[in-house]
Amino acid sequence: MFGNMGQMMKQAKEMQTKMAETEARLETLEVDGGSGNGLIAITASGKGTIKTLKIDPALLDPQEGEVLEDLIVAALHDVQSKVDDLTAEEMGKVTGGLKLPKGMKLPF
Repeated sequence: MFGNMGQMMKQAKEMQTKMAETEARLETLEVDGGSGNGLIAITASGKGTIKTLKIDPALLDPQEGEVLEDLIVAALHDVQSKVDDLTAEEMGKVTGGLKLPKGMKLPF
């Protein structure tokens, strides 16, 4: 019985190490998002840190301020959704598809 517990703890420790490695790798990956058919383009790290924001000069007309704001918000939502998908995919590789709550660390 205790042998199985020791093996389970070892496996949990290995998974924790793999998850930490995946977290570090996510920081090096990039995800692109955007809106307005390319008028707004955002690049974020796999952890969600915004790295670049590009705005088509046509949107810089003062009369288009509200449109610009809406497109930036839409682009941010797009890139965040893609970051979430990437994170779930990468963590799923480590957990074998086991869905852990966001921020949960192993061992429990």
